[in-house]
This record gives sequence, C-alpha cells and structure tokens, in this order.
Amino acid sequence: MSTSEAVTRQVRVHVDCRFSPERSDAARREYFFLYTVRITNDGSEPVQLLNRHWIITNAHGRVEEVRGPGVVGQQPRLGPGESFEYTSGCPLDTPFGSMRGSYELVALERSERFDIDIAPFALREEGHFH
Repeated sequence: MSTSEAVTRQVRVHVDCRFSPERSDAARREYFFLYTVRITNDGSEPVQLLNRHWIITNAHGRVEEVRGPGVVGQQPRLGPGESFEYTSGCPLDTPFGSMRGSYELVALERSERFDIDIAPFALREEGHFH
C-alpha cells in the first residue's frame, strides 16, 4: 500500500493505493490499482468539488493525463469539518508507476474557484520495489 497527503487552502486530500491482483493479468501486461481518496474540509467555509485532473506515469516515463467533471460521477459539497471518500481504479501497462494530480474546487460563499493538490503516490505490484 502506498499513501500520500496534501493540504491546500485547508482542504486535505489523503490517498491510499493498493495493487489489485484479481483485476490484473501480468501475462497481458495489465496491472490494475485501486485508490481510495478522502477529501476533508478543514476550513471554515463550504466548498464543492467541480473537476479532477490526474497525471499518470508508467515505469517507462510515459505520461497520461485524465480530466473530467467530478469524482465517481459526483461533485460533492463539503461543509466545514466534512469529508468525502471514494474508491476508483487505474489500469497500467507496467507493474509500477505513479499518480498525482489536482481537483478544482469552488468556495461556495464567494464563488471563487481554486485548485488543490493531490500529492504523488506510487502504483506498484506487491513484491516489486524499484
């Protein structure tokens, strides 16, 4: 399991990532990773998640970027002290790599948009430490 955590403007993003052997097939160079993200509003004003931006890098340094609205089909609103947690997956064609990214949020009381960081975390098949 690999983890990362970043705090931007009092919004915390914590990620736990693990290899999913049951959804992987090394013979076909298909490696699948599950990551659980917990977003916590440690600030004093409500925010809403609008968009996501992931940067996925495989073992050969090939970069893929994924952008889209919301997370798991939702654009969660977080009041002060509230958290939102979800699990999603990432296929990779190498047994290790990394992910990082950002979320675009809006501060609801001021209609101000801002980006928060998702700190880098490792994607790695158990037993492969490079």
